[in-house]
Amino acid sequence: MILSFLMDIMKLIDDVKKEVYILLNNEKSGHGMDHIERVLDLSIKLSIGLDINITTLSLIALLHDVDDYKIVGINEAKELVNAKRILNKYVNDLDIINNVLDSISKIGYSKRLEGIKPNSLEGMIVSDADMLDAMGAFGITRSISYALSKNRKIFDSSIYPNLNLSSDEYKNKDNTTMVNHIFEKLLKLKDLMLTKNAKEEALIRHQFMVDFLREYFRELNQRDWLLYLEDYLK
Repeated sequence: MILSFLMDIMKLIDDVKKEVYILLNNEKSGHGMDHIERVLDLSIKLSIGLDINITTLSLIALLHDVDDYKIVGINEAKELVNAKRILNKYVNDLDIINNVLDSISKIGYSKRLEGIKPNSLEGMIVSDADMLDAMGAFGITRSISYALSKNRKIFDSSIYPNLNLSSDEYKNKDNTTMVNHIFEKLLKLKDLMLTKNAKEEALIRHQFMVDFLREYFRELNQRDWLLYLEDYLK
């Protein structure tokens, strides 16, 4: 009985993953299938020892970016069209569907700028995993990929970060660089973690980004930016 139940869950996750693959496999902005796989794996890791619904957790992780505004547009993202279609195709439990959709609608940095965050533990865990993947080594490489996809500069010594972006400004910012993005978002993420395990991991990834910036500015002989970084960290 238990084995049959687990096999049903595995099949559901596999079916949904195939749907997500179709939508995101060719996405080059840092929100592709590789990101989804990392968020799913990290969500499961962060959930160890916690009382969660593994099906709900997995579905939130798999579907959290299929309607991301950076991919489908701001207006389309609000409707969660792709997530609803996939859930209605494979999931019969209305409580799970509602939890997944509610959580997805509240995951993302722009949502946190509006004071919005997931209510369920499963949503909190995936939110943490999603933000953790925007930090550390993967966070930097994803930021580079996204900047290149938008034809943005990696660094411009004459352009300093806007540290007080509103949600709308964050969604529509143009005059920025990859390095500025680290200041404007990534270095702020450690303070947005919602679960204990994520908070511990965030400290490690945060320090990596700080060390990266220090070395980056040192190699470029950017003393003013080194001083800016140290002032930022106070």
